[in-house]
Amino acid sequence: MDSNRNDLDALLKETRQFEASEKFKGNAIVRDRSIYDEASKNRLTFWESWAENLKWREKWHTILEWKPPYAKWFLGGKLNVSENCLDRHLEAGRSDKMALIWEGENGDSRSYTYRDLHAEVCKLANSLKSLGVKKGDRVVIYLPMIPEAAIAMLACARIGAPHSVVFGGFSPQSLVDRINDLKAVCLITADGGYRRGGVVPLKTNADKALDSCPTVKKVIVVARLGQPTEEFSADMEIGRDHWYHELIGEAEPHCTPEIMDAEDLLFVLYTSGTTGKPKGIVHTTGGYLTQVTATTKCVFDLQEDDVYWCTADVGWITGHSYIVYGPMSNGASVLMYEGAPDWPDKGRFWEICQKYKVSIFYTAPTAIRAFMKWGDDWVQKYDLSSLRLLGTVGEPINPEAWIWYHRVIGKERCPIVDTWWQTETGAIMITSLPAVTETRPGSAGEAFPGICTALLNDEGEAVSAGLLAITEPWPSMLRTIYGDDERYESTYWSKWEGIYFAGDGAKIDEDGFLSILGRVDDVLNTAGHRIGTMEVESALVDHPAVAEAAVVGKFDEVKGQAIAAFVTLKENWQADDGLVMELRDHVAKKIGAIARPDSIVLTADLPKTRSGKIMRRLLKDIAEGKALGDTTTLADPSVVQGLKEQYLSKES
Repeated sequence: MDSNRNDLDALLKETRQFEASEKFKGNAIVRDRSIYDEASKNRLTFWESWAENLKWREKWHTILEWKPPYAKWFLGGKLNVSENCLDRHLEAGRSDKMALIWEGENGDSRSYTYRDLHAEVCKLANSLKSLGVKKGDRVVIYLPMIPEAAIAMLACARIGAPHSVVFGGFSPQSLVDRINDLKAVCLITADGGYRRGGVVPLKTNADKALDSCPTVKKVIVVARLGQPTEEFSADMEIGRDHWYHELIGEAEPHCTPEIMDAEDLLFVLYTSGTTGKPKGIVHTTGGYLTQVTATTKCVFDLQEDDVYWCTADVGWITGHSYIVYGPMSNGASVLMYEGAPDWPDKGRFWEICQKYKVSIFYTAPTAIRAFMKWGDDWVQKYDLSSLRLLGTVGEPINPEAWIWYHRVIGKERCPIVDTWWQTETGAIMITSLPAVTETRPGSAGEAFPGICTALLNDEGEAVSAGLLAITEPWPSMLRTIYGDDERYESTYWSKWEGIYFAGDGAKIDEDGFLSILGRVDDVLNTAGHRIGTMEVESALVDHPAVAEAAVVGKFDEVKGQAIAAFVTLKENWQADDGLVMELRDHVAKKIGAIARPDSIVLTADLPKTRSGKIMRRLLKDIAEGKALGDTTTLADPSVVQGLKEQYLSKES
């Protein structure tokens, strides 16, 4: 990766020019850095100070027990996550503050104050107990983006039943794998959900799965679709299946929270998009809640009157940490939206921002690049003056998209926080803090206070561009892979002794700002040169014709790896061979001849998950001519087959 230093210097030069321009006014403000100083003096005391902001039933006797690679945080401490997200706000006189604002795809809406949400969570918690669910029992949640998803998570936490949320776009087989790995006793699902005007038949999918899930004894079904139709009726099995509205209609609105140990299991979330058995990432109670509370408050500079919108799905870790637990622990007003950003038109997100006066907007770079592709006109129709802070999550954001986001959405006045973290880390690890440090295009920023990172080579030596490592344990870290300690150790801790290997490559500049290059397996070795796929993608998106790009490597007998690019164009650009040659030359000019893509396919769409993440693994399968892997997470599986046929036609 050291060979990429010249590219980093070029990027930094462009960044400095941007920071010096009038367009960057208001972003490059360096403020009081005492939070970093406090954490560097004693990081354990720093995390303890954040834990003390929570409500504990018993205080811990030990902040951290570290027996690599196993950590325990706040030993002896006892608390309940649901109580911290709900009850303590009622006790603080915030009962009437808006907790959850929900907008459905069809324009229907609901809202809950903290008093309302507390009652609803308690009623579901009591309903679960009435069905025999007890502390330690695992509950799987398979719901669309509706309020009941957050309510179900908080209700499980209230009674001490670990939950596992399964993304509503997953197939019945994916549900089977997760339920059986956990030996879950209860499933919470819905008759269906809406997506781009269509219906996702969740209950039908669940029934197919449950034929192979003997441990599930009870099913709770939310009536999202309302009246059953001939096509999407929910078959209810007597004795096993129960309507959500009927259960809570008979339940008491008060439920005493179960007192949990700080290291008790809170949830298991399975990684997706890979072949083989999914990994059940284990997160526990006290440390996880401490770090998501701290990062939500600091990263988003959370204020009392903010309306906060994270566009992720609760089926992913972003939804857990930054829709439910982090914001609600802070007593925020949280917005949830059920649908897609382009339904019924491409201005849907901005219509919602205007309607609810959203002040904090946290979304994925893939979505931002899609907004760019659709054009500025879709944004300019709406009043976005309520926005004061923008965020990105899920993958590195290229500088061109960052600058567009800042100019068009933020109106050149909103700082942008680019956050790096993982399902495994549980909470944000690297970011700028808008109230403390500057924000820069192309850089994720610095390690969050109390987080210890390093860039290492394979031998564990410090380098300026290398493998991203976390050198000390952190509160929200995964504790293991559910039921598989050996896999936990070999996957995350075997590269260097006692050091967590994140699987990403990164660079650091002279100011200590980190730029994430993406997964190490997305760093290509072509003709002896190591080239980050993100850098090639960024160079392609720099061309005025390109809306989005995804780059993968494919086997080449001479080079080792050849570069294959899949590109979507902005509207009003004509796809032809002349443009393909122009794009190849553009990359060579931006990075060097060695980075010129060997093949470029111009396509109308790229394979993406429902949360908007590009499935580069599937693109690699296409480029390598392999059988396609699991496509169940895709928003539109037909995109892959069409792209495969297009690629094969081009290659022939």
